[in-house]
This record gives sequence, structure tokens and C-alpha cells, in this order.
Amino acid sequence: MLADQLRIDLTAAMKRRDELATSALRMALAGIKEAAVSGREARELDDDEVLKVLAKQVKRREEAAEAYRNADRAERADRELAERDVLAVYLPAALSAEELEALVAEVLAEGGFSGMAAMGPAMKAVTIKVAGRADGKVVSAMVRERLAG
Repeated sequence: MLADQLRIDLTAAMKRRDELATSALRMALAGIKEAAVSGREARELDDDEVLKVLAKQVKRREEAAEAYRNADRAERADRELAERDVLAVYLPAALSAEELEALVAEVLAEGGFSGMAAMGPAMKAVTIKVAGRADGKVVSAMVRERLAG
């Protein structure tokens, strides 16, 4: 499981005294633990749920880096981006624009989605196929463009 691999990598980072990787992995594991105990009862997260948590952590780091850059704190922004890079290794490869376009076209054709009224169901179907390999805003814009056109 992915969570087990993160724990193993955290131990290895601690042994080699890699402070950056240790910090990033600890925060990721804390996010995973928080997600596991949220809800009515604690449970073990599957790999897809762990990937969602990691994607959220990566996005959070990117947003923090942008905020630090806007505040003229380049060294802190670089640190956030470095932590993002440590976590991004565990995420699946992102889809290229062409691959995403083809996937959106395929899903919309398979589901018979047309018109803006189908935006919600179309987004749900596309999001399942994309599975965190593309930014939600980009996917939404692409689906909206195809349904409107």
C-alpha cells in the first residue's frame, strides 16, 4: 500500500537526516491519518484515497509557494516547492493536454453528454477517468468548452 511506502520512505529520510523529505513526508502522513479518522469511525484508506490526500498536499504547497512569492519571501517559497517535489514523486504522471482532450472527448461520447445541462454528470464521469492526473479547473474548462460548443 502507498501509505506503508510513505512510512518506509519517512524512516529512510530520517536515517539519512534529510530534513526536507522528513518534514514533507511527516505532513503527508499526518494528512492521511487525519483523513482516516474523519467521519464516523476510523478506517484504513485505500491507495486512491491516499493519492487524493497527497494531491491535496501538493496543491497546498503550490498555493503556499505562490503566497510566499507574492510576499517577497523567495526562500520560503522555494522550500514549499521542494516539499511539493518530494510528494509529487508518489503521484501518477499528469496527463498532457492532448491526452486530456482525448479522454474528455471519449467520456463525453460514451456517456452521450450534450448541452450545459449535462455539466454535472459529465464532470463526474470525466473526473473518475482522470483520477487526479489533471487539475480540476483545467478539466472543468475543457468539459464546459466541449458541452457549450
